[in-house]
Amino acid sequence: MTNLNRGITGMKIHTPNNSILLSTMFLIAFNFVQGKDYDISGKVVDSSGEKVGKVTVLLLDKNELEVQSTTAKGSGKFKFKKVLSGQYIVSVDGGELGKGSASVTVEEDDVKNLEIVVSVQKPPTVVEEAPAAQQAVAAAASPINDGPLVPEAAAEDESGDVGSTYIMNELSFEIKKLSAEVKHISSELENLKSLSKMWVNPLAIYSKEIIMKNGSTIFGKIVYQDESELKVETLVGYLIIKRDNIVRVIDNVITEDTQEYVPEQVRDSYSPPPMPRLSEPKYTSADPLGRSAGRKYAANCVLVGNITEKKDNQGNTIFTGEIKNIGGRRADFVKMDFVFRKNWSGETKTLTTFTRGTYHTFDSGITTDATLLPGAMGAFELYVPHAFGSFIGYSYVIDWEEYE
Repeated sequence: MTNLNRGITGMKIHTPNNSILLSTMFLIAFNFVQGKDYDISGKVVDSSGEKVGKVTVLLLDKNELEVQSTTAKGSGKFKFKKVLSGQYIVSVDGGELGKGSASVTVEEDDVKNLEIVVSVQKPPTVVEEAPAAQQAVAAAASPINDGPLVPEAAAEDESGDVGSTYIMNELSFEIKKLSAEVKHISSELENLKSLSKMWVNPLAIYSKEIIMKNGSTIFGKIVYQDESELKVETLVGYLIIKRDNIVRVIDNVITEDTQEYVPEQVRDSYSPPPMPRLSEPKYTSADPLGRSAGRKYAANCVLVGNITEKKDNQGNTIFTGEIKNIGGRRADFVKMDFVFRKNWSGETKTLTTFTRGTYHTFDSGITTDATLLPGAMGAFELYVPHAFGSFIGYSYVIDWEEYE
């Protein structure tokens, strides 16, 4: 018993050294830190900030070797898991949308909200270098400009555009000014024409012809009338006329002369056909000025007294009167032409009656009783049938012929 206890009592237990224990604990902690992984997350967008989805996203190390790959969601978001610490490159190939990449450093925390912008990269423009001698000459010839650089061609184009715009505006203004002046002159010319027409022919503007009892005629426009008087606008002003002094009011209808139409194709070379030459008649008209100036005596028929107007039992109107030849020659076929005015619109109708004078037989054997010798008188009588209708006035013309 004694020997056994002694054996146990004499056993030694070896404990590790403190330095060895610390080294072991540090190694374990270092391996733990080195083995921790992180996450990298973000989204892919284009140059306008719109999301880009369904594209491949690569995680490359610093030597551009692929570490992981994933596909961005429809929202453009992506995520890499279990990424160790270090430096990486996140690369995206968006196809037609272009490419994009970003450098990432992972240290003791996750990388979040990384944004990769994809865009189409234009190829670099290759500029041919000029020889050294040409570069030196260009450098010497180019002036020093401390201000902003503006290409000479662009400056010239800009100045040219401004100048041409100014010229076009000025020309447009001048054209509008000339057009306004032409319109003004045209209106003034029309006013002058109207005034000249008014003084030459009052009926051009005043269609009313008012015949007075004293034989005068007034051209004007009736602006007011009642049972006793009329107010008339005339060239000399407004006139107040009593109805008792008016014989009748005539409404004149103005008709313009129509010119012969000539086609435009032959207008320059067209000339009107000549008037036919008429044989000189062997008689003269009632106008003394129309007779031969070399003749000393000529017939001249005039109205003696007034024309009598009466109606018979059947409603026919009868005009009677006498005509006298006060000239020095015989008047043959003496007649009275009555021109009746049917209405206020100017409609007229002509009736003719021959004078009852002396008989005369011509060499051709024709006999007439409408001959008035010098100093002789003859009566005329005109029947206007009831069917002729009413009329508002009349005028007459005495006509005759002279034969050798």
